[in-house]
Amino acid sequence: MKLVSLKMQRSQRSTKLDKTSRADHEAASHQIHTYAELRQQIHEDLRVQHPDWIQPDGESPMCDSYEARLIQVLDSMMQVSKESIVDPHRLLEQGAH
Repeated sequence: MKLVSLKMQRSQRSTKLDKTSRADHEAASHQIHTYAELRQQIHEDLRVQHPDWIQPDGESPMCDSYEARLIQVLDSMMQVSKESIVDPHRLLEQGAH
């Protein structure tokens, strides 16, 4: 009886690993091309990873909070990135003076 139980547990673990491997492969093959796609992917992933955060009415204040914070971080990174990009036209204008 115990041997059968262990065999079933191994089989269940193997199935879980197969599902995880497929999910990882699908995630790796899906590329995000726009900021809107990134936000949508984050929205979906949070809800998949934390179904316990979702209320019966479908709302999820916890997921919403995480999304808002991540968007703040991404927006601040994008702002820093924009500020660090040098406009070649400005360089030429400064060099002419």
